[in-house]
Amino acid sequence: MAGIKSTMDLVMERAARMGTATPDEMRHEENVKKGMHCTAEYLNGTKPSLLDILGQQVDSEQAAIRKGMLSSLLRNLFLPRDDEGIKRIERAVRGIVELNPGGADIAALCQELQAVATQYGQHRQQLYEQLKEQMRMQIEQLLMRKGMKADGMRIDPTMEPQFKDQWARLEMDLDRQYGQALDQFKAQLADWVGV
Repeated sequence: MAGIKSTMDLVMERAARMGTATPDEMRHEENVKKGMHCTAEYLNGTKPSLLDILGQQVDSEQAAIRKGMLSSLLRNLFLPRDDEGIKRIERAVRGIVELNPGGADIAALCQELQAVATQYGQHRQQLYEQLKEQMRMQIEQLLMRKGMKADGMRIDPTMEPQFKDQWARLEMDLDRQYGQALDQFKAQLADWVGV
């Protein structure tokens, strides 16, 4: 997506601007960075509310700090691989909604995005278990053809190179499919919240 920049792109742009930036622009950049730092504390659970943090700031700096907060929150919307990832996304979504009170469209879009992330986790686990069972059955059939019984054997198909290769391909396809949907939601959110 053209609207989503990598951290390196942002750093390079900032470095290019530093030589020509006015004091006001530099102050704005520092406030954006301050907003990102506050968001990191919020996402890690050390700060309870982004609005409370924002309310404690000087009025003239709040817009830039809010922008930094929202930018950081959007970067923390990703495809979760575990429960910790799901919790972080939930917290990021709550932060976006909190910083946009009265934004029913934003809240609805955030719910849809969260549903996609949750569905991704479930779909990923389901595919993993299916592949694991399929590989286990193939191993048992191979053992039977060789005249061995698999009854007493503990078979772990996840240790097989073939499993790892197939899982890598499945996971890459799944990430691509869900990643496209997630990127669309993030782009729409970025547009609506002004980041």
